Amino acid sequence: MNSEAEIERKLIKEVKKIGGKALKLVSPGYAGVPDRLILIAIGHIGFVEVKAPGKKPRKLQMKRHKELRELGFKTYVLDDINQIGGIIDAIRTT
Repeated sequence: MNSEAEIERKLIKEVKKIGGKALKLVSPGYAGVPDRLILIAIGHIGFVEVKAPGKKPRKLQMKRHKELRELGFKTYVLDDINQIGGIIDAIRTT
């Protein structure tokens, strides 16, 4: 089983492979935002919350995910390396 850090490193690697960026989000004063902002050419954006296998987002994180989705942004929870390709594909097709 992979750790949260290993899953995040693999996400970053796979996004870089296709020429994208996986930016770490730090938002003082606005806690609960997803861990990574995924940017893929041309103009494809998605947010990814990385969790250890089987772990769920906290209540505040779920609230932020809902807010982002209501603004029209794709937002994902990633807790398994096998989900990475599907998440990247979903972001690329928006």
